Amino acid sequence: MEPLIILGFIAFVVLCLSVRVVKEYDRGVIFFLGKVTGVRGPGLILLLPIFEQMTKVTLRTITMNIPSQKIITKDNVSIDIAAVAYYHIVDPQKSVVAIENVHDAVNQISQTTVRNVVGQFMLDQLLSQTSAINTQIKEVIDTHTEPWGAEVTAVEIKDITLPENMQRAMAKEAEAERERRAKIVAAEGEMQASAKLAEAADIMAAHPVALQLRTLQTMAEISVEKNSTIIFPAQFMTTVQEAMKMIMTDNGK
Repeated sequence: MEPLIILGFIAFVVLCLSVRVVKEYDRGVIFFLGKVTGVRGPGLILLLPIFEQMTKVTLRTITMNIPSQKIITKDNVSIDIAAVAYYHIVDPQKSVVAIENVHDAVNQISQTTVRNVVGQFMLDQLLSQTSAINTQIKEVIDTHTEPWGAEVTAVEIKDITLPENMQRAMAKEAEAERERRAKIVAAEGEMQASAKLAEAADIMAAHPVALQLRTLQTMAEISVEKNSTIIFPAQFMTTVQEAMKMIMTDNGK
């Protein structure tokens, strides 16, 4: 009876050592006496104790921060750039066999690539063409990570820190640009107003009474202020009398 109990206990221990559970987002790389025999999972996996070993690899997308680093742009401006990269494993076997630590490797090659690619652009291009630069960085990193079984899905520059003197210079440039646009708008308004005034002058020149009526309207607007004093030139009074006679003549007809 005791040998059966001992055998049962040994069988139970062997079963516990051989059973593995691999989750949906993981894969298990199997080694038989140190040699890769394949990739298993997800689900329940049975291993030969002592002879087989398994290394789990996650297939989920990994978010990796690329630490801030000083970079000199093509126009010799020193800036600090921080970025973030997203990658996932597409070949679990390569990620275990071809590289010792795939996460550290992707992180290091990402830092180097960001520095090399950004250094090829001027500051204005870096600020205005960020999307294209992100794509270029991603493509360069992909060429290095493909033999490791990893694929970079996106790289985004998330922070660009400029020196204080450069920030002040850019602020002055932006202010000057806004003033230039304001002056252009004001000049265009003056030009349009002068064109309309010229048209109005031509119309009033053809109708002298209209000029006098416009003058009377202007004076009425001025007289709204109680402290205003209006001086009528003699020529104006004569013209007003002529205008009144003309109106009365038209009414008599």
